[in-house]
Amino acid sequence: MKQSNLLNVLKLPDSLQMQDLDSPDNIHKIRKIIQTKPFLTKTYRSFYRDILRRIETVPAGGEVIELGSGASFIKQYAPFVVTSDVLPYPGVDRVFSALEIPLPANSVSAFIMIDVLHHIKDSRCFFKEMQRCLVTGGKIVMIEPANTLWSRWIYQNFHHEPFDPSQGWGFEEGGPLSGANMAIPWIIFDRDRQQFQREFPELAIRDIQSHTPFRYLLSGGLSFRQLLPSWCYGWLYGLEHLLTPFNRYLGMFMTIELEKIS
Repeated sequence: MKQSNLLNVLKLPDSLQMQDLDSPDNIHKIRKIIQTKPFLTKTYRSFYRDILRRIETVPAGGEVIELGSGASFIKQYAPFVVTSDVLPYPGVDRVFSALEIPLPANSVSAFIMIDVLHHIKDSRCFFKEMQRCLVTGGKIVMIEPANTLWSRWIYQNFHHEPFDPSQGWGFEEGGPLSGANMAIPWIIFDRDRQQFQREFPELAIRDIQSHTPFRYLLSGGLSFRQLLPSWCYGWLYGLEHLLTPFNRYLGMFMTIELEKIS
């Protein structure tokens, strides 16, 4: 069977496929996909655990803001998180652009997000705004696509979003979700890491870790059917743990942790 035919067979039913990625109406389909796919739900849950663990030491008193919260269910585990999105999704606490955050300076203890940075058209403005809003000791913790041998092959051959490591820190075309370059996190924090440190000396890079080589892929993500029975999740999680030393070659995601130091 040809690759295109195989992918068509694996696609979710028409009732769950999204036509206009930037339409707020899609959120109902996205939430339903996540809720009905145990592999995907458990993978996101593990992402939340990682993020919440990393912000345990941030200064008290400031808000914890999640960016890009449309399909998030993080409040099930951390009700104190303030959810936000650029699109007016039902159930999201606040609607604003991350390029113009309507919050006072030094008022946020942490910004957290999953798969947001690679949809941001102007990364410099993005980090300037978060740096302005963060208290000293506050953190930015994000989970984004990694650029490894395995992930690059998957993203460039099987994903609808572009993955171009040769580009800059942003892009011009597309809307809030349809516009993207999945390689931007790697571009900023690996290829151009020294440049980031020169431009944002107040945002110290505390940790960058590649991870999750198989779970999200085998969940089918938001476009394809789950590829393994749900009872396999624990076994696959254990396999990924054993393969941790090889995540620099296999990881499909990376967790990036920044701290405002002054």
